Amino acid sequence: HQASMSSPDHKKRKSSGDKALDKKCIDTIRVFSADMVQAANSGHPGAPMGCAPMAHLLWSENMTFSPSSPEWSNRDRFVLSNGHACALQYSMLHLTGYDVTLDDCKKFRQLGSKTPGHPENFCTDGVEVCTGPLGQGLTNAVGMAMAEKHLAATFNQPDFPVVDHFTYVICGDGCLQEGVTSEASSLAGHLGLGKLIVLYDDNNITIDGSTELSFTEDVSMRYESYGWHVQAVTDLTNLDSLRNAISKAREVTDKPSMIKVKTVIGLGSKKEGTHGVHGAPLGAEDLSHVKSKYGFNPEESFAVPSDVAAHYASVSKQVEADKSSWDAMFAKYQAAHPALHAEFVRRENRELPAGLLDLLPVFKAGDKDLASRKLSEACINSIAENFPELMGGSADLTPSNLTSLKCSSDFQASTPAGRYIRFGVREHAMAGICNGMFAHGNIRPYCATFLNFAGYALGSIRCSALSKFGVLYVMTHDSIGLGEDGPTHQPIEMIESLRSMPNVNVLRPCDTNETNAAYQIALTQHETPSVICLSRQTLPNLAGTDPAKAQKGGYIVSGDDNTDLVLVGTGSETGLCAKAAEELASAGIKARVVSMMCMDVFDAQSEEYKKSVLGEGLPVIAVEAAAVGSWNKYSHVQVCMKTFGASGKGGDLMSKFGFTLDNVVAKSKLVVDYYKSKGSAPDLFSRPVWDDAVSGH
Repeated sequence: HQASMSSPDHKKRKSSGDKALDKKCIDTIRVFSADMVQAANSGHPGAPMGCAPMAHLLWSENMTFSPSSPEWSNRDRFVLSNGHACALQYSMLHLTGYDVTLDDCKKFRQLGSKTPGHPENFCTDGVEVCTGPLGQGLTNAVGMAMAEKHLAATFNQPDFPVVDHFTYVICGDGCLQEGVTSEASSLAGHLGLGKLIVLYDDNNITIDGSTELSFTEDVSMRYESYGWHVQAVTDLTNLDSLRNAISKAREVTDKPSMIKVKTVIGLGSKKEGTHGVHGAPLGAEDLSHVKSKYGFNPEESFAVPSDVAAHYASVSKQVEADKSSWDAMFAKYQAAHPALHAEFVRRENRELPAGLLDLLPVFKAGDKDLASRKLSEACINSIAENFPELMGGSADLTPSNLTSLKCSSDFQASTPAGRYIRFGVREHAMAGICNGMFAHGNIRPYCATFLNFAGYALGSIRCSALSKFGVLYVMTHDSIGLGEDGPTHQPIEMIESLRSMPNVNVLRPCDTNETNAAYQIALTQHETPSVICLSRQTLPNLAGTDPAKAQKGGYIVSGDDNTDLVLVGTGSETGLCAKAAEELASAGIKARVVSMMCMDVFDAQSEEYKKSVLGEGLPVIAVEAAAVGSWNKYSHVQVCMKTFGASGKGGDLMSKFGFTLDNVVAKSKLVVDYYKSKGSAPDLFSRPVWDDAVSGH
């Protein structure tokens, strides 16, 4: 359908032709940004001062956006990957009429302000993603560009380009040194993401000093080898060179574009071109010098000349008119293509299709016992056809993770309507790309690898949690039970690492019903990422599991109030607890079995409910083939991992490390006898409780 649409340049606005005004706008951005950092006595003035020409041209002539509707679906996406330069972005948002007031700018880096120390998507309109950790932003932008390409192929029709926008990035030397951008840029080149345009702030300075200390590669040749269209702009005294480079980049539709822009960090400062302007305010004397040099009154702060204000007001008026034109086109789209329109709106509203969760498999008598990774495969494919925004893939482990979509082809340069992504061996970028796809909207991304290799992706997973992006992480081979691949592949501390991260649900289902529940939780939690931990080995379906009860995180699988002991397990160890309870019953010990499928969800339940599950004064043994970690709060004794694993058959490893029926039964008898001698077990919930919650997520 692309051929029948207008060219990529249809949204480009003409230059004002007033070179003096352009310079005045750029100088205003420089001074305003420096004022922001000075007022906070904290931050990074140098990059905003050097990058001001890029920002001016992007907002004035190239980007389509809507200050009145910052979430408009067809806006161009802008990502400031070098997030420490955020005074630049806040300046542009303020100048172009977003809800970033002068007072907000004066509160830069202050508690509760809309102008935090690095861009945060949940704080500030016009900020797409959190870009504090270098490299994340560029990686997110690759995901945004992938989402745009897929959605255009899905929804666009002749004369109706409802999805037709660019993704622009400003990045710095630090972003390009981070390994995650190498992973993401390689994939972007492979996929031919022609609407991704990266402006590289090539200022030769890092915190330590000159890039000659550690970063001397040829970035242009590197990106050419990735399959990118690469240009260089060496002189910003004449804006036409940068203006023309951006225009050429927009015209290249089969390759992502990198524009290497030679800048001077802190241009105008007495410390320009040095790391002295990288991470500290200019200081009152130097800031006065800068203002005088650029024609501003040194005694005034946050000054915006009237003609500069009028220029950006005019830009805002033009882009709002562009949005109004799109709105009119979208209304006609509804009449011409009602089914596509309804689907688009449903996705925009984050509404699950009616009856979707009912499609997830539940255990039926006679069903074969399977590894939970195979149960996950069944869940994914039970909903995929009816949940077309589900899009994702694996880090080159599809046959092991079992994540392919039977209803869809691959997403490739030549098949952008495909929904299955071959991420390659790029775990960190895979997760960061999924963040970008989620941030873009109208896509529900998922990705997969072995649970142990979530360690490679933790930086991006943390950003999922911080950003409130409900990405689905499908992590298989979840314990020493994976066997012969050995301790390099066996997760020990990984589950605890993820559980300790705020706003993440770590789910470890034990059978069909609980895998159903895990996916229900994941699909209905739009602002919380989910990590679904799945076994390589076969797991038994248990009689007492229940998808509805499991959605409370922890619940009673078997046993009642008349009990001597509580055995609580997750995943493969829940079945072990069930077998142990049967064995103990023959010895006259009544054991309750609890499944703690998701400790994070259980944490949020009422104390009354938690007591009803774990009891009061009852001995509790936790059984999990992972690190002890946070089990201390819900158990008295733990049968858990205290060392790394080993190489061998899964069953042999389970035996070696104590995850056997004999060991759990023996430990249970010892625990029951011990606490009988003490009268009772300490009440796990008998501790001071106070409300010390603060806002956050």
